[in-house]
Amino acid sequence: MEGHELWLSKCSEMGYEPKARLYAEGTRTSQDAADQLGCDVAHIAKSIVFAGQDGAVVVITSGANHVDRKRKLKRLLGHKPSMTDAEYIIENTGYAPGGVPPFGHTKPCSVFLDEDLLQYDLVWGAGGTAQTVFPITPDELVSLSGATVADVKQ
Repeated sequence: MEGHELWLSKCSEMGYEPKARLYAEGTRTSQDAADQLGCDVAHIAKSIVFAGQDGAVVVITSGANHVDRKRKLKRLLGHKPSMTDAEYIIENTGYAPGGVPPFGHTKPCSVFLDEDLLQYDLVWGAGGTAQTVFPITPDELVSLSGATVADVKQ
């Protein structure tokens, strides 16, 4: 099953109906997505995947921020999570890098949300591929992802 179809199936299981948009030019990076949408890169809710001791750790962060895994994630998890490669990301979330959604993963993941995203009325996340994005309120994002809101930026 293609990434977007998989994600839509997961959304349906959760009772969520996203209003996803497809961009043939791609939205692989936060800046690509912001350019396509005509919004500030800070409104992009990018999903970064790390390897934790008990499985994947997904950090949903503002496109304007970098994740501080050496200090802040280590404090939250009790250990410093490792960087990952495409194979690990696909195996643990079901999606390829650039298209990892903030929720609807195929395996259980620990999820953290950058507190900076809460200041916006609407943010944009990946919809299962590097060509799809969807709008969501930060409150819905926290609820659907089960994320712990935290200060994760460098």
